[in-house]
Amino acid sequence: MTLRGNLFIKIFFGFWLVTTAILGSWMLSSQYFDSRPENRAENFQREGQRHPGPPRRFVLRTLYNLQHLPEEELRELLVRIKREHNIDIYLLQVDGSDLYAREVPNAVAGTAAQLRPGRRRALADISGEHFLAHTIHRQPVGQLNAVFAFPKSTTGLLQALGGNLWLRISLAVVISGLVCFGLSRLMTNRLKKLQSASRRLAGGALDTRIKVRDRGGDETDELARDFNSMAAQLQQRIDAQRRLLGDVSHELRSPLARLRVALALAEDDPQNLLTHLRRIEHETERLDELIEQLLSSQTTNITLDTHIDLAQLLRQLGADANFEGQTMHKQVSFDSDIEQAVVASSADLLHKSFDNILRNALRHTDENTRVSIHLRQQGEYFLVTVEDQGPGVPDEELAHIFGEFYRVDTARTRESGGYGLGLAIARRAIERHGGKINASNTGHGLLLSVSLPAEQDSH
Repeated sequence: MTLRGNLFIKIFFGFWLVTTAILGSWMLSSQYFDSRPENRAENFQREGQRHPGPPRRFVLRTLYNLQHLPEEELRELLVRIKREHNIDIYLLQVDGSDLYAREVPNAVAGTAAQLRPGRRRALADISGEHFLAHTIHRQPVGQLNAVFAFPKSTTGLLQALGGNLWLRISLAVVISGLVCFGLSRLMTNRLKKLQSASRRLAGGALDTRIKVRDRGGDETDELARDFNSMAAQLQQRIDAQRRLLGDVSHELRSPLARLRVALALAEDDPQNLLTHLRRIEHETERLDELIEQLLSSQTTNITLDTHIDLAQLLRQLGADANFEGQTMHKQVSFDSDIEQAVVASSADLLHKSFDNILRNALRHTDENTRVSIHLRQQGEYFLVTVEDQGPGVPDEELAHIFGEFYRVDTARTRESGGYGLGLAIARRAIERHGGKINASNTGHGLLLSVSLPAEQDSH
């Protein structure tokens, strides 16, 4: 994951940004108002009224330059201050004329006139403009009166901020609050959507999904994708349970109906009571078989507490299926290039699974054809393939043949097609053993491939 898409980095930089915003807004505002010459004049005036003393940084720095800069740089300084701060600086000689022969306004001359022996600084506020006069000494000219003509005072918010420390602090707090609000909204917006979606999902809206990019993003995007995946799986499982319930109801309806008929006939025809009781017993056995297969197909927790040799198991099951297929003019053959294939197992689940697979293949292979079983090893797995020579399965149905009560031909009856639970039981059992099963068409039949992890000490 890149730093750009990491929620931790976002939070880290978020708080860093908030801290920077607080400090930066404070420092910038302080720097701004402390360095603005026009406000310095106002402060000088207030200080002149309350705490007389030397002017502050801007004026001090300027006064120093006025006294020590070379002649050619002095003119540039006056021009630059006028351009950047809109401040005129007059250098008045003893006779009251400007050093550079500029016209001297009356207000400037009046402020300079306030300077006298023993007083080096004078402040004046005339028609909204502020003036500061200060005595300097410049070689070889001698004594000069430097008069700063500041622009008119600012009004409104800037003036209020310049004169109120707490107002500036409040502004910094407001700015940081807005930044925090935006960052918090950005970071928690997806969580709010997730909360809303989870509530809709809990309320029964199983099609609830969160709009999110397919890949990339931060942890909230990953969480949204996980939620969508969870919701999709939940919807599939609930839909599967509903279909299973419907299929079970359908499968139970027929034997129960036949049981009711057999019971009614036994009551109405006592002379053939034995025949009817046999029918009832037959239907009861069918119900028991169906319930047993249903329980097997829904098994979730198993313990791999035994070991089984796949080669021996498949050889035995192949021989039994071959014997059974002789009456249908079908054969079953087993081929293996390894003598022993030991895998972890639980009770007889693998026996039932491969028995269901072989019976399914034997049922669907054509007459006078062969079902082929192959066993070989691929790395740390044993691969078992069972291939018949029947009609196969439509490609669009291959993904569904391992579902409960699935039949390619929905019109098939129990006698012709079984309950449709055999491959479902096999799939669940093999997956619980850490293996995989899949199906594919070969062009002349169906091929089922099963892979199971080999025991480490079996190599």
